[in-house]
Amino acid sequence: MTTVYFVRHAQPNIDIHNDATRPLSVKGLEDREKLVLYFKQKKVDVAYSSPFKRAIETIDPIVKDKQISCLIDENLRERKIGNEWITNFNDYCKKQWENFEYHLSNGESLKEVQERNIKALENILEKNLNKTIIVGSHGTAIGTIINYYDSSFTYEKFVKIQPFMPFVIKAEFKGLVLKEYHLIDLDLF
Repeated sequence: MTTVYFVRHAQPNIDIHNDATRPLSVKGLEDREKLVLYFKQKKVDVAYSSPFKRAIETIDPIVKDKQISCLIDENLRERKIGNEWITNFNDYCKKQWENFEYHLSNGESLKEVQERNIKALENILEKNLNKTIIVGSHGTAIGTIINYYDSSFTYEKFVKIQPFMPFVIKAEFKGLVLKEYHLIDLDLF
């Protein structure tokens, strides 16, 4: 079995509107410690991350603690919303989850996000058979991955995890087949 820990980034500094360079907030930097505690006694072989700063910053303390490499994969990035800043993100998000083809001008649909994230994940799984992997990513990107394997993971389930930053979903794979997954409660650590 291959174990993948999908790690959603900690709280970002939303005053920075550039999606790629948006760093973690002070709270986000503090909340990373929950991840370090959770992974302290776990063997981790390798880490992969979205190229976005907040995802890299979130898993960086784990990578350093475990003395492992962190490989950047462009396909793990968050979706491109479009060229404008969204003021009512929840409405936009709901529209996308209800119609995986929906997107704004110059933005990505969830179908596109899902396809590139699954391509990245399958590549990671093929290269790391029977290893333990951390994947630093984003809530929507991780949500579309889970939806790919479990069609019952819809908008209603997504909004239940959306407020959590960071969150961890532990997934067990046999080859490319997802056998089970569950959300880890970081407040227990």
